[in-house]
Amino acid sequence: MPFYEDQIWQLAEPVLAAWGLEPILVECLKMKSRWVVRVYIDREEGGVSLEDCTWVSNQLGDVLDVHDLPPGPYTLEVSSPGLDRPLHRDCDFLKYRGSEINLRLTEKISGRKHLTGELVDYEDGESGKVIVLRDGGEVFRIPRAAMAKANLVYK
Repeated sequence: MPFYEDQIWQLAEPVLAAWGLEPILVECLKMKSRWVVRVYIDREEGGVSLEDCTWVSNQLGDVLDVHDLPPGPYTLEVSSPGLDRPLHRDCDFLKYRGSEINLRLTEKISGRKHLTGELVDYEDGESGKVIVLRDGGEVFRIPRAAMAKANLVYK
């Protein structure tokens, strides 16, 4: 996770926990004149409401201002992960085994940079975590380090 995203994650966790929420993904994008900070949140039971997003935006915005993160002007966007939920944490991959996912890769594997299929498993490999994905009749063992982005497929 890039530097600012990691710092923002660390600051967001206790703020979210106070409201019974957890961070799912933090994205920090540098635009021409400002940063865009996206924080995806969820709750184990019952999901996320507009009130939750508003509360987190107000609370987390104050915390980010105090810590000057990211440095300079920014726009904070807080939302639920949605139906095409991003998979980012180890526990996400374990929780959604058996689900259909879209997987975008940083490099081609078997001539492809995009795979869609069943998340069969998420396991330890020789050089780190491995995503096991069944796409059609073919099973791929993809190093986590080769993953650019993963999302659930909404049906």
